Amino acid sequence: MVYFVATPIGNLKDITLRALETLKEADVIFCEDTRHTLKLLNAYEIKKPLYACHKFNETAAAQKILEAARRGEKVAVVSDAGTPVVSDPGNIVCKTLREAGEPYTVIVGACAFVAALVLSALPADRFAFLGFLPDKIGEKRAFLERYKDSDLTLAFHSAPQDIDKDVATMYEVFGDRSAAAVREITKIHEETVCFRLKDGLQGEKRGEYVLIVEGAAEKECALNALSEVEHIKHYMALGMEKKEALKRAAKDRGVSKSELYPFSIDL
Repeated sequence: MVYFVATPIGNLKDITLRALETLKEADVIFCEDTRHTLKLLNAYEIKKPLYACHKFNETAAAQKILEAARRGEKVAVVSDAGTPVVSDPGNIVCKTLREAGEPYTVIVGACAFVAALVLSALPADRFAFLGFLPDKIGEKRAFLERYKDSDLTLAFHSAPQDIDKDVATMYEVFGDRSAAAVREITKIHEETVCFRLKDGLQGEKRGEYVLIVEGAAEKECALNALSEVEHIKHYMALGMEKKEALKRAAKDRGVSKSELYPFSIDL
C-alpha cells in the first residue's frame, strides 16, 4: 500500500498522530529532499530507508514505488512540507499507481494555501488555487488573463525573488484589488500583510509566500443600459417566449419579474 503523507509546513508539532503512525510503520519513505525529511524523522525518533522523489526523477521514482507496493511493502510518500502533489511532486506517482491498478491513500494534514486563505480574511467560500506562476513575463501574463474575470478568490505560491514581478503582473492584468501575502505559516515569525495590488508588497522579501487575491467584481450587464421594453424585446428577438425573456431581463437587472411585467404587456 502507498500512503501520501502530509507533513508540517513549519511547526513540527503540526504533524498528525496518524501521519506519525504511518511513517513508523512504513517499510520505506520516498521524499522530496532526504536531508529535509531526515530532520522531521529525527525529531520523532523514526529511522527508515529514505529515497528521493522530486520533480527531476519522479517518473523513475514512481516505478520504484509501484514495484515496492507490489512486493507488499508499505510505502510512504512525503514532500518537504504540506500535502504531497499540491504544488509538490507526487502527481506522476498517483497517475502511475492509478494506471497500474495499485491502491493508494492520503494521510491528510497541513496545506499552506488553506491556512493562508484563512489568515487573509478574503472570501473563502469559493476559491481557486493556481500554484506558482510561470517564470517568463509573457507566459505569466497569459496565464493570469485566463482568470481576470473570475469572481473566485485566487491563491498563488510565490518565491521571494519572484513576488514583486508576480504582484506587478497581477496589477497589470487584474487592475487594483485587495490582496494578502502570507509567509512563515505556523512559525514564530508568521506574518500576513494585507495590501492593494497597485501599491505592491512593501518591505524586504524573505521566505516562501502564499498570495491571496480577491476575485473580480461582478460586472454590470451591458443590456441594463437598454430600456425595460428594449431589454425584454432583445431576448424575444433571440427566439425566447415572452415569459422566458421577461425572466432573463429581470435577472439581468436584479429585479423581480413582477416589476418588469407591466413593460411586457403590449409585446
